[in-house]
Amino acid sequence: MTPSRPDLLARAALLLALTVIFQSLRLIIPVPPFFTTFIIGSLVNACLLIALETAGFAAAVAIALVAPVVAYLQGLLFLPVFIPPVAAAHLLYVLIYKTLLARGRIAATLSATAAKTAVLFAAFTWLLTFINVPPKLAAGIMFAMSWPQVFTGIMGGVLATIVVKRLGGR
Repeated sequence: MTPSRPDLLARAALLLALTVIFQSLRLIIPVPPFFTTFIIGSLVNACLLIALETAGFAAAVAIALVAPVVAYLQGLLFLPVFIPPVAAAHLLYVLIYKTLLARGRIAATLSATAAKTAVLFAAFTWLLTFINVPPKLAAGIMFAMSWPQVFTGIMGGVLATIVVKRLGGR
């Protein structure tokens, strides 16, 4: 049975709210930001993919655009110029996953993760050539935009698979 439009809207709203709540965990979990990056990044990526599969592409796009704004407002992205590349990387993650899902979840997740990681790393490498930030901060930013993105992208796919299957999806 195909969900009705109000059902899809409710799912989208719920997943957007969960994304914001998950991002807010960094404000209350008393662990170093290094660890919260892995936890919160995985949960946000899972919400993106769950939204795509259960509420539609528009819901995933909304979450992809809102999540970096929330990260900026929470101080994780310390300049507004960092919002667009993160939003673009989220959109690419969702789009590639959607495009390749028919070939299987593993292929879709790995390809989407690789593309997202490459875009984030390239965009932040480029941006940091124009923005004067202390070297230690720049190194921290570049680290966060490198291999941790691979982990969180894959874990997001794993979590989404578990949740979607529990919800009765494919």
